[in-house]
Amino acid sequence: MKRFINWLENSFAPKLNKVNNLIWVVTIKDSIMQILPFIFLGSVFCCLAIIEDYVKLPFSFWTPFGWTMGKLSLLISFLIPFNYCEKKRYRKQRLIAGLSGLLLFMMVITPEVEASAEAGFGHAALGAGGMFCAIITGIFVGIVMGAFAKFTFFKEDSAIPDFVRQWFDALLPIGIIIGAGWIIVLVLKVDLYQIILSIFMPMQNFLQTWYGFTFFMFLTCFIYSMGISSWVLTPVNEPVKLAAITANLGMVAAGTATAANMYIFTEGLVYCTYMWVGGIACTLPLVFMLMRSKSKELKALGKACLVPGVFNINEPVIFGCIAWNPYLMLPMWLQGIIIPLLTWFACKVIAFAPIPRVQFDLWYCPYPISTWISTRSFRAVIFLFISLAVSSLIWYPFYKAYEASILKKESGESSNA
Repeated sequence: MKRFINWLENSFAPKLNKVNNLIWVVTIKDSIMQILPFIFLGSVFCCLAIIEDYVKLPFSFWTPFGWTMGKLSLLISFLIPFNYCEKKRYRKQRLIAGLSGLLLFMMVITPEVEASAEAGFGHAALGAGGMFCAIITGIFVGIVMGAFAKFTFFKEDSAIPDFVRQWFDALLPIGIIIGAGWIIVLVLKVDLYQIILSIFMPMQNFLQTWYGFTFFMFLTCFIYSMGISSWVLTPVNEPVKLAAITANLGMVAAGTATAANMYIFTEGLVYCTYMWVGGIACTLPLVFMLMRSKSKELKALGKACLVPGVFNINEPVIFGCIAWNPYLMLPMWLQGIIIPLLTWFACKVIAFAPIPRVQFDLWYCPYPISTWISTRSFRAVIFLFISLAVSSLIWYPFYKAYEASILKKESGESSNA
């Protein structure tokens, strides 16, 4: 075990941190983080739409939902090239890059204008369904703009004002981006949107299986136990989760939603309904154990972690006693295997715990309040406490072994004193 921990600490973690710091990974991750307010607001509108099940209103909350969650990919198509240029310090090109990304994405998905009597326009790809497409077009635009970042038609001693020079210098990369979209999509009639979708579909299908779901949850706990934020996985999992909840809401609206055909790998189910009470790896039970510890050190740590833990913020307990601690890393990995399998069994196999039928992504809302809002089901709350009990049983023996080692250390220190 010690040799394995040493390998993780000295070989695996440094390599993963290098991946985490790659410019495209950081760019995509930051871009998705920047749209979180729109996702959270979309969750609020989705929850308010529940009122429409009981009261007839002269308006629908699904309309502002469509202008938040329904336009996420549109926002991403702008942010990725913009943030890439920002990080590469091509600040003169960043706005042009973002606008070019927006136009190329619109060309690729070829949105259809809605009926003239209705406000706005719609296309499935404008929302979460087009996230992968927005990422690919954003990367392409970023590469082109980066390649021409130092290009200029003018000499350094030119008398033409800088802002005019920037206009003309931007013509070539914009022309290449728009020209490529025009020729491929509109002239050659190549459906890039469907091609990109088909490339990423196997991954989406994998993460919605019991083994893919469990593997990803384990991977999240595994890297987090080494102090590596799960945000490193954002470019892979966030588009899948957003597309899944969008599809679930569509089935609910159509009246065809069942436990068998609804997707389980969604933000709301993982972070707001059943699994990660207190944060990733369900650490709130551990916090309560720490608070009752005979060790002064662990008791103080538990008290400090309680309030953040109630709001599902577990960095204090992760970095306070779990990360790189062999006593607690192993149970954290087990949480990433056993709890997802239990959740899959309850939601998909016996259909006891309902899969959320509303989008509720406010992960900082305390359990079981978030569980009730997501499902409006007593069975969901019952399963939550069953899952909590199982999680507590996983933590307990490892915690006791860790506590014994700390007490032994404290006892030795008091004897030396």
